[in-house]
Amino acid sequence: MANSILITGVSQRLGFYCAMALAKAGYSVLGTYRDVKKNQENLVQLKEAGVELIQAELATESGIAAFIEEVKRHCSGLRCIIHNASSWSKDMPDEAQSKQHALAQALFNVHAIAPYQINLALAPLLMQEAPSDIIHVTDYVVNAGSDHHIAYAASKAALENMTKSFARRYAPKIKVNSIAPSLIMFNQNDDPTYREKALAKSLLGIEPGADVFFKTIQYLMDNPYLTGQTIQLEGGRSIRQS
Repeated sequence: MANSILITGVSQRLGFYCAMALAKAGYSVLGTYRDVKKNQENLVQLKEAGVELIQAELATESGIAAFIEEVKRHCSGLRCIIHNASSWSKDMPDEAQSKQHALAQALFNVHAIAPYQINLALAPLLMQEAPSDIIHVTDYVVNAGSDHHIAYAASKAALENMTKSFARRYAPKIKVNSIAPSLIMFNQNDDPTYREKALAKSLLGIEPGADVFFKTIQYLMDNPYLTGQTIQLEGGRSIRQS
């Protein structure tokens, strides 16, 4: 696949929007999804748009290894890897320690171990199309912390930290940057009270929609002089709350 982009987690929301937009822009898009029973309509649309789909379980070490080998079979080169796959799971302080550990391990596998192993294993494919990009999708919560998503925030912080290390390792052929979004788009079932409170947290006070996220990906890919950086896509939230 020439001029190829790998993006993890494309079955819904930002990943779905970006995979569709990248395909429309002329890229050969390879996307992952976890559960064939969820978001079937989106998966059909992705296939119709020409996105090649791989079912992957990035929460386990065996799933990560199997996915890497599958990508190698599909691609001879990569223009960009976008680590978008994510699991928004709450901590389980009242559960047994074994369940707490399993949750934390799964989150770190998806958000940190999988990107780490994928970046190392697929760097030769990125080198084939250099200059190329790796983009980590982290989260605003990395800087703010969280009362109920401690393991999630810590795993995203690990991913953000790796941005600098991989940027050092792979420069100048591969640029490595992060996007740390806050509120981008609501879920359909979010109630009006929650929406109002969420919008009030930022200076700009809007639900910007997925296109601002896609434009940030385009900016990172198009900018030849930006690496090891994190774009805080949060509408002035950090200033509002300082």
